Amino acid sequence: MSEPSPRIALFVTCLVDLFRPTVGFAAVKLLEDAGCTVEVPLSQTCCGQPAYNSGDRDASKDIARQVIDAFTGYDYVVAPSGSCAGMIKEHYPALFDGDLNMEARAKDLSRRTHELTSFLVDVIGRTDVVARLDKQAAYHDSCSGLRELGIKDQPRALLAGVEGLTLSEYAGAETCCGFGGTFCVKYSDISDHMVGQRAEELGAVNPDMVLGGDMACLMNLAGKLSRDGSLVEVRHVAEVLAGMTDGPAIAKGPESE
Repeated sequence: MSEPSPRIALFVTCLVDLFRPTVGFAAVKLLEDAGCTVEVPLSQTCCGQPAYNSGDRDASKDIARQVIDAFTGYDYVVAPSGSCAGMIKEHYPALFDGDLNMEARAKDLSRRTHELTSFLVDVIGRTDVVARLDKQAAYHDSCSGLRELGIKDQPRALLAGVEGLTLSEYAGAETCCGFGGTFCVKYSDISDHMVGQRAEELGAVNPDMVLGGDMACLMNLAGKLSRDGSLVEVRHVAEVLAGMTDGPAIAKGPESE
């Protein structure tokens, strides 16, 4: 008798929902191709990271309670974002420190929550994908995914299976793009300088495409590249792995307008 497929809840994330739904569809395709049963709880909300980063612990707790309720009962929770996954895995338990019931529930959700590429590679052991893309790409590692969750090799292992794709490492891959949640609003000049440095470093390897696993970083990089008139495409890694690159990129300079 075969093992039942794991029941996955997709944490869509705010930026995917509002700005790039194709990333959510790509995540579903990748998970289903890997043999998972995928559901998207309609009662899910923001993970609460903006409130948390702004120091509003009461609002953060209220949002976290909603998220914990929405994702109860699933085998795993998967997010196409190291930032949101990191919030749930690393910060939810600390939010409820001392509240025995909620702390236990937060730790349970933390244990079941994974970023998309980490889930595919580390949890279910999948590195094979059916996709082709004749491009040279550079990958940008998001701060939360890299430093909180240890996501570095996983997306690259999956991208190695994309036929025709050449992946070039660039000098700023592990350096913050300057988004940083509310940082880019509070310190816009510094943020622009940081993302400008990343754009210069990307220019040194001259890729056709920039890939990453967090929409916030990708939108920040895409905005800068577009303002500079660059023709470099910017896409979420899930879109490439799922073979869903026919639609418009997040940014592709003036010719995409």
